[in-house]
Amino acid sequence: MPDHIPNVQLRAWRNEHRLTRAELAQLINQTPTGIRERLAVDEERIRRWEAGEVSWPRTPLRLALEQATGLSPERLGFSQSGRSRLVEARVMPVDALRAEADLYGTMELAQQLQASDVGAGTLEALAEAVDLLCRAYPVVPAATLRDRTQKRLAQVTQLLRGRLTFDQHREVLVITGWLTALLGCVHYDLGEREEAETARRAAYEMGRQVGHGELMGWAHEMSAWFALVEGRFEDVVKSARMGQAVAGSSSAMVQLTLQEARGLARIGDRREADRALTRGANVLSTLAMPENPDHHFVFDHAKWIFYAATCYTWLADDDRAEEHARETIQMHTRPDGSSNAPMRVADAHIDLGIVHARRGDLDAATEHGAMALDIDRKSLTDLINRAEDLDRLLRQKYRKEAATLEFRERLMDLRSSK
Repeated sequence: MPDHIPNVQLRAWRNEHRLTRAELAQLINQTPTGIRERLAVDEERIRRWEAGEVSWPRTPLRLALEQATGLSPERLGFSQSGRSRLVEARVMPVDALRAEADLYGTMELAQQLQASDVGAGTLEALAEAVDLLCRAYPVVPAATLRDRTQKRLAQVTQLLRGRLTFDQHREVLVITGWLTALLGCVHYDLGEREEAETARRAAYEMGRQVGHGELMGWAHEMSAWFALVEGRFEDVVKSARMGQAVAGSSSAMVQLTLQEARGLARIGDRREADRALTRGANVLSTLAMPENPDHHFVFDHAKWIFYAATCYTWLADDDRAEEHARETIQMHTRPDGSSNAPMRVADAHIDLGIVHARRGDLDAATEHGAMALDIDRKSLTDLINRAEDLDRLLRQKYRKEAATLEFRERLMDLRSSK
């Protein structure tokens, strides 16, 4: 699992200009600096730049790159100060639910939640508990996380009826809003769509009451996500753009631009989808590196590559889709074969399955499809939605093949178990 931070700005520029890595390398070599310095940039060097293995190329390469693209190295994601390395947090997502239970198990916090006012440190502990629940989202069964979140939400809302200062009331409302947004996501994963929409609206209203743009932005993002799963692609774009109007410079803003890109990709608008991907990469470059990138309401560089893979799959740009999907799997696979982001890996396998099916390789297509269904994924709603894309393609191209029938049978079993 690589520990470098991917350079998504350079990758976004190349994608928007529809260049392969080899073509970008050739463009650099043919610049005045490239010719004068006899540069021999190749596809592997571009890959290393995009992977974040090189944070600041040597001077001739920077000059040639600027001549080739018209952008400074900084605007292409390079940094003289170097780029930090990706590290996994000390508390892993699989342990986050246990850590959250331990936190609530402390006598001090339990007593504060039962009291009529808030003691020192209580709000900080509550915020930490909410973060832990949000970090548990990728790996904890949805029903388990729903029950825990509902329980914590009931406890936290008790504080709103106690003696709070204005600032304390605002902070508790924000904490409640994040819990409610998480609950809405889990409801949707479980197919509880009415409950999910109720929670989404409540989270938005809490954000509106306190002027919390990022919370409101995530509520709009949830609306875009619901629309994407339900096939309302124009609504995806509309909701994503509404969210961008309030989200500010935040993870929500990046997520919203990438959701817009996915909606545009579903519609088939390659030009605007590329532009949205580039805007997302540019906003992402201005944000501090997250301490816990596994947090559900945090957007990291690896997630950009994951979203791009699906966009290019829907746009039928198979080479670019394969490139991004394979890198998604690589970035999220540990040396022991386990994954720190099983939901992303499952989607990436579906992307690869679709690419192989379009290329005429049924065996590879169904193999990747089976790998996606085998992953211990927690969001069955998303998985089934993506797997149905592959199923439709297999039935169009290979309707009578045994592998197609076997994949469909497995998908039907998964749908009935939901």
